Amino acid sequence: MSLTNKQKQFLKSKAHPLKPVVLLGANGLTEGVLAEIEQALNDHELIKIKVPEEDRELRQQIMATIVAETAAEPVQVIGKTQIIYRPAEQPVLVLPKS
Repeated sequence: MSLTNKQKQFLKSKAHPLKPVVLLGANGLTEGVLAEIEQALNDHELIKIKVPEEDRELRQQIMATIVAETAAEPVQVIGKTQIIYRPAEQPVLVLPKS
């Protein structure tokens, strides 16, 4: 699934008031953190993740790994915060067609 620009704009507007539901700690991206992200995606579809890594390249790698491991779609990255979306089995958010 690939999101169109219109769909990304819609999701950004929905994500704006959200607080990060997952915050990576000192141990970085662990199996437990990935399980928490999976659970949050199942519950909410659209989530924010805070990756407090100082090294930009490492932070981008962590964010790419999260997207790959969860089969989610990246919506936006602002600094150390990533917004990702994965439709639930019973979608709550209805995306614009195009």
